[in-house]
Amino acid sequence: MKDEEKIRKIYQKLLEKYGEPEPPSDMSGIDYLIETILSQNTNDINRDKAFESFKEKYGDDYQAVEEADHEELTETIRIAGLGPTKAERIQKALKIVREDQGGYSIEFLNGYSVEEAKKWLTKIPGIGPKTAAVILCFHFQKPVFPVDTHVHRLSNRWGLVPEGSSRTKVHDLMEEKVPDGIKYSFHILMIDHGRAECTARKEDCKCYICEKFD
Repeated sequence: MKDEEKIRKIYQKLLEKYGEPEPPSDMSGIDYLIETILSQNTNDINRDKAFESFKEKYGDDYQAVEEADHEELTETIRIAGLGPTKAERIQKALKIVREDQGGYSIEFLNGYSVEEAKKWLTKIPGIGPKTAAVILCFHFQKPVFPVDTHVHRLSNRWGLVPEGSSRTKVHDLMEEKVPDGIKYSFHILMIDHGRAECTARKEDCKCYICEKFD
């Protein structure tokens, strides 16, 4: 079975079980940038709480965020973990965007190719390939395929990539293999399944997909 055919069969099985994923949140690109920094090394619940605290404190006043006392910003987002590091990354990211664009917007990336946009985003300290891919996939609807821990594990487990492939390698391979029209939905569905059934604890997983494609 060709990889694309296998991916489409898995995709249909996941759709049958979990349904069509909700569309991404309708928020600005700069907020996606901040939220993805908050999401690093934490869970969705704490990310959301930190982002809510951030918006309650600063709203859309990104200049106030950039110029905020470091300890104040750290305390505002503390629940996301790694507060000092994330506060520094957020302030540096805002400074880079402002100096490059004359304001706090990254909507210009919509006119960039995927590779150009990735290159620009990953120049920001703390923005790696996964964070950049989330911003480009979720906000700009570009044909990229973010790879988190669940997508990495399941891609290897289901034989969609060579056994033992690194996260970087999985990112490159899956972005090439997954059809553009289903990249966002397949990413979300893999995360849903990885959390619900095909977990890291189940090394010899026999969920209906692992069993079918064993």
